[in-house]
Amino acid sequence: MSHKLHLEDVTVSYNRIPAVHHLNATLSCGSCVALLGPNGAGKTTLLKAIAGLLPLETGRIEFRGHQLESTSGREIAYVPQREAVDWDFPVTVRGLVEMGRYPALGKWRRFGAGDHAAVEEALHICDLEDIADRQISALSGGQQQRAFLARAWAQKADIYLLDEPFTGLDRNAVEAFAQAMRRLREAGKLIMASHHDLKSVEALFDHILLLNGELVACGPTAEAFTKDNLDRAYAVHVFSGHAHHHHS
Repeated sequence: MSHKLHLEDVTVSYNRIPAVHHLNATLSCGSCVALLGPNGAGKTTLLKAIAGLLPLETGRIEFRGHQLESTSGREIAYVPQREAVDWDFPVTVRGLVEMGRYPALGKWRRFGAGDHAAVEEALHICDLEDIADRQISALSGGQQQRAFLARAWAQKADIYLLDEPFTGLDRNAVEAFAQAMRRLREAGKLIMASHHDLKSVEALFDHILLLNGELVACGPTAEAFTKDNLDRAYAVHVFSGHAHHHHS
């Protein structure tokens, strides 16, 4: 049975203004989902709500048949936008990835062989072995992004929530990050990333969730990533408040 993330009637407010309205969607593990929509469509808000960082006003979020609130939170890894991170913090790539193991250690358990193995595996999956001893401040943007993905892998998360991971990366960095994402997908993980470059969606993601305050479309990229759906998501947003009221 494939593991699924169910969003049921999810409403989330940001600064007391509803940003996501009554959203229903089901996402399966083993997929890379692009979270698409215009600025202000609620993409970051939705990621933070799934990560448990914002409360739901209505609805519920379930994973593998239980509500996410009831878990320890280790199933989910949230990777914020790069601007949100203090890159001058003195830690090596390996040290950062080791932090992904700390929730698993609890208060008293020592860092053991299994922890070291998880860290080495994460460094390998994200192609960071060669720079494991470098300070994160000395990394390129793409390397920084992969280092945070590796920390999430070391945590043994099932769901990876990434806020604009490809922003500001050059083509080689995009390809390296996409390769790491594909490895996560092949390992049966659910990756959900907000994304704004529509031209690269088909190359990077096999599913999309198209948002405009409310759900516009959710499904395989081949079926849901259509001009019609994009027009509905992006155009209505631009004109709401003007064209649509005098019909009523």
